[in-house]
Amino acid sequence: MRLIHWLAVIPFIGMLIGPVLHNRVHPLLLGMPFPLGWISIWVVLTALIMALVYVLDPRNREE
Repeated sequence: MRLIHWLAVIPFIGMLIGPVLHNRVHPLLLGMPFPLGWISIWVVLTALIMALVYVLDPRNREE
């Protein structure tokens, strides 16, 4: 497995660790309770990271 494919593990870890470590209403993120705001931010970050993996993967380039 290439190093760029390990980038796909980052969203998985990010979505699981945040709410587990700090499962409280305050602080608010984007006006939402922390766990909901954390997951919402990671949904957007996941799309960006997957786009980066797609761009960096040499198998997606035309020959």
